[in-house]
Amino acid sequence: MSGLVLRCLSVPSPYRFKQGQQVAHDLSKKTERSKLTPRREPYWVRLEIGLYLGYRVMSDNVGTWIARRQEGSKKTYQALGHHDRYDDAKKAALAWAGRVDAGVTDKAPTVQTACEHYVQHQRTEKGDKAANDAEGRFKRLVYGTAFGKITLDKLNTIKVRAWRDAQIPKGDDFDDDTVRRAKDSTNRNLATLKAALNLAHRDRLTASDDAWKTVTAFEKVGKRRTIFLNTDQRRALVAHCGDGLRELVTALLLTGIRPGELAGCDVADFDKITGTLTIRISKTEARTVPLSTAAIEHFKAATKDRIGAAPLIPDGFGKRWNKDAWKKPFKAAVVAAGLPDKTVMYTLRHCAITELIAGGMDSHLVAKIAGTSTAMIDANYGHLRVDKTRALMDKTAML
Repeated sequence: MSGLVLRCLSVPSPYRFKQGQQVAHDLSKKTERSKLTPRREPYWVRLEIGLYLGYRVMSDNVGTWIARRQEGSKKTYQALGHHDRYDDAKKAALAWAGRVDAGVTDKAPTVQTACEHYVQHQRTEKGDKAANDAEGRFKRLVYGTAFGKITLDKLNTIKVRAWRDAQIPKGDDFDDDTVRRAKDSTNRNLATLKAALNLAHRDRLTASDDAWKTVTAFEKVGKRRTIFLNTDQRRALVAHCGDGLRELVTALLLTGIRPGELAGCDVADFDKITGTLTIRISKTEARTVPLSTAAIEHFKAATKDRIGAAPLIPDGFGKRWNKDAWKKPFKAAVVAAGLPDKTVMYTLRHCAITELIAGGMDSHLVAKIAGTSTAMIDANYGHLRVDKTRALMDKTAML
């Protein structure tokens, strides 16, 4: 009853108060909010005794609403997310306070909740491409997992580090380059997770960032691939592959897509009329890529007289390929062809991308075909574009 009396006696105001004094910021007006200086601490307005509505502006000028309930020295916070209208944010704050007064405690948000919150933030502020990239990582590594179900108040450094380390393959079956690539990929996943958790911290979904701030990325794992097979070596490799593996290796060299992506394709994903291949199962997102004439002919031969749901490139027994199935026979073919010991299936993708860049194809188109970013292409293959440009410049007589 006392809480009800206090609310009736309070006088809501859209202005921010400081030490009992009213200042000029009017949070009820969007134009006034847009003029606020970005800072970590929200701009607060008292809705009623013990209940405050905050508006935080970060360096990217993104504003979020937060509710604060204060009883003596005890303060509790609730992230309210994005609201264009002040009245909507105020309504959400009052609704939260009402639930608390009624004895209903909101369940602590989980890691998955924080990740979903981040995806929505990215979609609103950065666009679908950024949101889809983050969502793809979270679907593989967070959503529906034991890690994703951990509440933020129970998250600690050991759990975050264990999540990071679980992504690294272990055992004698994995060579150094495979582990290095896995660590490089894990670094990107960790960066996305930490971005989501940092947003949750900024939006007061959790009180501390201690659980993840000391979990760092693996060092010196983003180096350029060094193994490249020339034309004679590639032909020797194909010649020493058995039935099924020969078709898979040839397809990888002709397309430059990831081995796992190609293994996941069905016959129906190849459109012989348009000369394209749809990648449905991807590390990033589904895409349809154009094929060279040689690749079209290769896939026509591979799919002849086979139904749409069958594997596009099957093994010698008609089954779908996976990394466990191709690893030993591919290694045997590498040894038989006299190739460098560290040659792996992913080397074929590297060779294809290298040839496309060296041949003068635009990096944006190569990135689209390969299903990666232009930043990755520039970081790993930019030197080839420089060499190509220099060769063209050298053909021009200046003096």
